Amino acid sequence: MTPVARAYLLIAFLFMPLSLLWLLLSMDEISPAWAAVGSAPLQLALFLLLLTWTVVGTCEYFFSASNLRRNYPVLANIRYLLESFRPEIRQYFISNDLDERPFSRERRDIVYSRAKDMTDTIPFGTKRNLLEDGYRSLQHSLRPTQLEECDCRVRFGGRQCEQPYSASRLNISAMSFGALSANAVMALNKGAELGGFAHNTGEGGISPYHMKHNGDLIWQIGTGYFGCRRQNGRFDSGAFAERANLDQVKMIELKLSQGAKPSHGGVLPGVKVTGEIAKIRLVEVGKTVLSPPRHPEFDTPAGLLEFVQRLRELGGGKPVGFKLALGKPGEFSAIIKAMLRTGILPDFITVDGAEGGTGAAPVEFTNRLGAPCLEATWFVSQILLGADLRKDIRVISSGITATGFDMLEKIALGADTVNAARSMMLALGCIQARACNTNRCPTGVTTQDKALARAIKVEEKAKRVYRFQRATVEAFLELCGAMGLHNPDELGPGHLFIRRGDGVHTYADINCPLLPGQLLADGEGPERFRRDWDSASPDSF
Repeated sequence: MTPVARAYLLIAFLFMPLSLLWLLLSMDEISPAWAAVGSAPLQLALFLLLLTWTVVGTCEYFFSASNLRRNYPVLANIRYLLESFRPEIRQYFISNDLDERPFSRERRDIVYSRAKDMTDTIPFGTKRNLLEDGYRSLQHSLRPTQLEECDCRVRFGGRQCEQPYSASRLNISAMSFGALSANAVMALNKGAELGGFAHNTGEGGISPYHMKHNGDLIWQIGTGYFGCRRQNGRFDSGAFAERANLDQVKMIELKLSQGAKPSHGGVLPGVKVTGEIAKIRLVEVGKTVLSPPRHPEFDTPAGLLEFVQRLRELGGGKPVGFKLALGKPGEFSAIIKAMLRTGILPDFITVDGAEGGTGAAPVEFTNRLGAPCLEATWFVSQILLGADLRKDIRVISSGITATGFDMLEKIALGADTVNAARSMMLALGCIQARACNTNRCPTGVTTQDKALARAIKVEEKAKRVYRFQRATVEAFLELCGAMGLHNPDELGPGHLFIRRGDGVHTYADINCPLLPGQLLADGEGPERFRRDWDSASPDSF
């Protein structure tokens, strides 16, 4: 028995009889020392404090499931109290501007400043080590140019598309109503409407809050087919066609997997599944919603493309693509081979990096599965180029994006446009509290608690989203101009530099790019691409 525990037992046996005696007799008459404590209210407060201390300590000593509380009753609770706000202590007082993950203080400050239309400059030079291995940079030109935002839109819609869409270079990535509050969804969509960029619905379906402000929508269809599913979880073509042909829906994205939890399926904690969300998704109130890890409508690469074509026909010829986190390279090569054999091409492919965010995911999946965004974007773009399909299919890159440079490096490595999710949340007022999976988000962004969500004033936060997106695109264009480019389409892997132990190299130097159509010739192309390409089959993943 620890000394602390023995002391609690002694107090328990001695204090309780004395307490009863205090209630029966006047302590002023029995003990002058007790009277010296002060007035009756103060004596009563001290009595209640000691009583609580004794009861709690005794219960914890005998009944607590915690080892520390059994050995150190009451005092152990101080440890748990301090631990409960350890993340805030680190965030505000210990971590430096570059330490935190996934968004450092420096990155968050950039988002906040641009969202509030405040100065986003920094004084006294960079805080970064420009000579460390892996540092990425650009080379400027002595003949800079000036690019305008009107030069920055991208046409989505290949040969088989009847209703092409002109998209901004930076759009809102997939975030569902359910994961986000109603006010957050409305503010994002209103911001998209103000800035003329697109808002991805996430796999939770199209809610009334996506529709209220008429911002352009990319409707994401996940493995749960929310918004277009039957009660048994299978795809409902009638429900899909009804929503896909809404004027506000500009593109349709079929989600195969996402970066933070590839091959796992979406997770919406039961505490967030309100009656309203259950009605939209056709699920049970209060029950955690687990999307299947794979689509029940197809199980081969050719089947995937046939489903894409089916969605395009049901959607009136609007652009249709799919989203995936890159896993086994041979499986992606199999999809490309299926395109060549069937002649069915998606209008776009969204590449989600392993560093992508989510409201809830197993830690092993988040930390250990999938390829980082830059590597995956490069690979996907190169395989399309090697199969001579790059000119027909757009590539969207979805990873950590808070600055114009974040946009530029993804586009330089093969993306046409970039999606951002968490930085858009920061623009709404998110503080990176990392409580997304608890329904207790302190800023009201990722909660279904209306008392918390009321903090988001839709009109005000929509302007912040709009200003952040506009300023980030402007910074991206300024960087392109500083490099002497006349159009972002001129960007390539030769423009992005990375420092290694033997000096500075471009991504083109270290990654051996493919030539257009090179994979179509037997034995041609670098081994890292050729090996997976030769072993891939359009009939199986």
